[in-house]
Amino acid sequence: MGTFFQTVEKAQSTRNWVLVDAADKVVGRLASEVAGLLRGKHKAEYTPHVDTGDFVVVINAAKVKFTGGKDGKKIYYKHTEFVGGMKTKTAGQMLASKPEDVIKLAVSGMLPKSALGKQQISKLKIYATEHPHKAQQPKAKQ
Repeated sequence: MGTFFQTVEKAQSTRNWVLVDAADKVVGRLASEVAGLLRGKHKAEYTPHVDTGDFVVVINAAKVKFTGGKDGKKIYYKHTEFVGGMKTKTAGQMLASKPEDVIKLAVSGMLPKSALGKQQISKLKIYATEHPHKAQQPKAKQ
């Protein structure tokens, strides 16, 4: 019996929509759970080089938590590409201004740094409160 490898054509037909509530969850643990869903590691037909993951809708992104005092210690960096253009924000400031970016940066750090990773992160939908994907009927993650 040989090793099973998922083909790209069959992987497109098995997409589900998963709803994840981020209220009162720790950012890193939430990100690892979401990254596994995006990669498709929860499926029996998981193949590392094929995008077999599901669409993931994260709601209540503004209610996530940081542990260990990371609200004031963890720093997010951005550079404007001009001389002296380094901009910094603490985790607490990022959570107050752009809570969606906090989760997106955490999840994207756990995905492959390739075209496959870009394809997988495009299936992640993050919202601070409610989501507009009712027509897709996402199933809640236990």
